[in-house]
Amino acid sequence: MLVNTEFTLEDKAAYLRTLPSIRERCGRVFELAKGGKLEYFDYHADKEEDVTEFCLNIILRDFGTDYSKIPPHGRWRHFDLGRSRVEPLLAKWDGSKEASKRLIDLFVVSVLLDAGAGKDWAYHEKSSGEKYSRSEGLAICSLHMFDEGLFSSQSDQPHRVDAAGLSKITVEAVAQHMQVSSLNPLVGLEGRTSLLRNLSNALSTDSELFGSDGRPGNMLDFLERESKMEGSTRLVPLAALWHVLINGLNPIWPASRTKLAGVSLGDVWPCGALNDSSTTEGDDLVPFHKLTQWMTYSLVEAITHTMKWKFVGMEDMTGLPEYRNGGLLLDLGVLTLKPDVLPIDETSGLPKASSSDPAIVEWRALTRSHRGRHPFETGINPDQLNLAQVLESATWKGGREIAKQKRPTSGGPPLELESDGTVF
Repeated sequence: MLVNTEFTLEDKAAYLRTLPSIRERCGRVFELAKGGKLEYFDYHADKEEDVTEFCLNIILRDFGTDYSKIPPHGRWRHFDLGRSRVEPLLAKWDGSKEASKRLIDLFVVSVLLDAGAGKDWAYHEKSSGEKYSRSEGLAICSLHMFDEGLFSSQSDQPHRVDAAGLSKITVEAVAQHMQVSSLNPLVGLEGRTSLLRNLSNALSTDSELFGSDGRPGNMLDFLERESKMEGSTRLVPLAALWHVLINGLNPIWPASRTKLAGVSLGDVWPCGALNDSSTTEGDDLVPFHKLTQWMTYSLVEAITHTMKWKFVGMEDMTGLPEYRNGGLLLDLGVLTLKPDVLPIDETSGLPKASSSDPAIVEWRALTRSHRGRHPFETGINPDQLNLAQVLESATWKGGREIAKQKRPTSGGPPLELESDGTVF
């Protein structure tokens, strides 16, 4: 008897929300790139060594060969620009589990507010008198919003995030706290606010993951139930955390996102380059889940630090397909944009596109495919220098540094991105 082994659309939708699907689909795009079969970009393998050398030089400059000094890529780095801000909060909170829950609360909302701010926005921190822009500015701003109780429904406990508190968030309140004005414009203000309001709905919908009060930090109880002890160490499957974030937070994404079998897929987009090899619906879709992975990296560090738990399965994580990592490849010539495939922004003189544009989907897929191959090919053991450390010390930092060299005025990416505040 013949058995139909082809995925149903429901199976395919579930698959496209897994970590392995990111590597598989981005890998298909990369194979086309190696054959010169993409619509928007050309790939130049001979420039790979330039990226390797550039990244290794940054690591050596900042850390030498003591890779144990390199922290993981995560939101914590952004909070602490200029001075320590997280540890003073932790010092105020009694009890490791409640402290961990509060830190999870903070990290979740901060990551969701982290999508690119644009080159013209900055946050003025009153306590230090300093101004911070981009990801660090958004992080420090969100920490002060948290400290002031904007996300809490309990007036006597500002240091928490819950569904009731988030349900009251308005565009005006976010704009005020983020110091948005005509002279200090923020990209994607409405999109960020919508994410927070949608987060309220998601938290109140799933009590198994977020408790009866709809709090991000309550995922700690779920993770504990899914874990096991090995000696004195609690082992937590990364898959359990991924389940919380990819399923529990799925309702936060805009209604316009790609759907398959009625399921909203999140950060998953059609890629025209895959059309020729697609035989069934959904074969042309490429998943990235950038913000979800960014949140995963950040929460793993927060939970590991406060609870001393160990996450098992971190090797399933991928590099982040965002504009710093991708900009590194463009600025160093590994990728070049084909002529006349994108319009030119009149102000910056750079090619411009929205985050949903097919060209950006190609770019992000190639960025993901590149991640993780360097500097491991140079002989450095991944056990000594893991992917989260490479992102932090080399590729993300390198993308920012080369951008500042090539575009000193803006320091922005080599493409002008039109963002709604929910992708990058």
